[in-house]
Amino acid sequence: MQPWLLSVTGNGDTLFRKMTDESRVEAHASSESSPSVAPLALHHAISRDYLLHHGVAPAGILDDGRLLILLAPGAFTEAISEIASTYDLTPVVQEATRGELERQVERLAGTRAHRDGDEPAELYLATDIGELANEPPVVRYVNLLLRDAADAGASDVHLDAFHDSLTARFRIDGVLVPGPPPPAALQHAVISRIKLLAELDVAERRRPQDGRLRVRLDAGEFDMRVSTVPTMFGESIALRLLDRGGQPISLDELGMSTDLLEQVSRLAGRRHGMLLVAGPTGSGKTTTLYAALQRRERSAEKIVSVEDPIEYHLENVTQVPVHRGAGVTFASALRSILRQDPDVVMIGEMRDSETAEIGVQAAMTGHLVFSTIHTRDAAGTIPRLVDLGVPPYLVAGVLDAVLAQRLVRRTCNRCRVSYRPEAAIMAAIGDYIESGTELSRGSGCRECRGTGYRGRIGVFELLVVDDHLRQLIVAGAARHELYDAAITAGMVPLIADGYTKALAGLTTVEEVMRATEA
Repeated sequence: MQPWLLSVTGNGDTLFRKMTDESRVEAHASSESSPSVAPLALHHAISRDYLLHHGVAPAGILDDGRLLILLAPGAFTEAISEIASTYDLTPVVQEATRGELERQVERLAGTRAHRDGDEPAELYLATDIGELANEPPVVRYVNLLLRDAADAGASDVHLDAFHDSLTARFRIDGVLVPGPPPPAALQHAVISRIKLLAELDVAERRRPQDGRLRVRLDAGEFDMRVSTVPTMFGESIALRLLDRGGQPISLDELGMSTDLLEQVSRLAGRRHGMLLVAGPTGSGKTTTLYAALQRRERSAEKIVSVEDPIEYHLENVTQVPVHRGAGVTFASALRSILRQDPDVVMIGEMRDSETAEIGVQAAMTGHLVFSTIHTRDAAGTIPRLVDLGVPPYLVAGVLDAVLAQRLVRRTCNRCRVSYRPEAAIMAAIGDYIESGTELSRGSGCRECRGTGYRGRIGVFELLVVDDHLRQLIVAGAARHELYDAAITAGMVPLIADGYTKALAGLTTVEEVMRATEA
């Protein structure tokens, strides 16, 4: 079943039985595993107003050839047989909320516009993303796309141009899943609509562009970063969703073990030095830094951050956005910040030698510096700093610890089942989990959109720089020597922390292997 049709609610068994008796309609009761649904266009004999008035909407064709029909509370059930007769298919009904039904009708209206040969309507800026009624097909589709993405908890929306289509996908819990496809023949108009909202040059299609837009949803306001790139078959767009009303989570919500949480809390409370969070893009590094900042006495300290972009607004923290067009880079902003008498400095990312140098100098002169860095593990951060031009003796002198992390998907609580991993998997994890151990995974349900996962949790490794490690750093030790010394000193490896969470039923061994590339 396509993910945007999975948001039906309730099982409606009593209603379904009554409808079966009265209208000879088969009910599609909720189940743990849902069949696939092929999208369909709105039949020319059925109007949008008819569906809204009767509270019903065709949702797609099931893999067994039956017509899936959504039913809202208070619907006129006689319309079910009329719709099924029009499509000449056997109906099967599924209960939905009124809002879900209206969204499905608007999707169908977009496909109807193309079927009837309508020209794309003139584009204009909507004042509220929730105002869907009587808007042109392109505006309706973009509004619904963004609403669906927010409802699904997506972090990104991808619109990719191919030879004969524009595909829509959502990144949910770090994995791409299909989204509602744009109406045929309106694909270029959809791209133009988003560019208009982001105040980009609609006529410029030969070079990349970056912009921002802000939308209002029932759940609150969202900022979206928009990036366009030209491709062989047209422009592709990526949107990053940033919840303006959202609040950063605390350290104890990230999934750290009790011992690790105590260590990180202690490090976050130091008066000076440097704490780095390492990992690839999308591993939750900035979220961890925000959580660490919340452990500070923000009302009694001067805390300044340089970020690209600012993802959350923190009370009593001076947050400076990077603006390269205006000459505000990490390095230039840091120089000015150090003249602001800060106690704590947060650097969004150490991405070049100049930023690394200024960050180290700030730590040397009595400031506490938080920052992120792109390395695969904690031990790899030290040679990376040296590669950025920081002398080994300065790394050894200012670096307190490196927290490496990944995000793994949580096992869905609703459809969790026990199982024993295959022999090949057990052979790969035999050093961490005993053979024959019973684990758990999700079987797939509506709440997790058939994936078996819902939400994410962090897996971590913390390298604390002690006297022995400082000696190794000054001596120019290789990464594997630093790693071995950290393990000897008590560091729990990233993958071991992940398998511990798999044993506890929080995630799966397959997910840990995927995230850690084990």
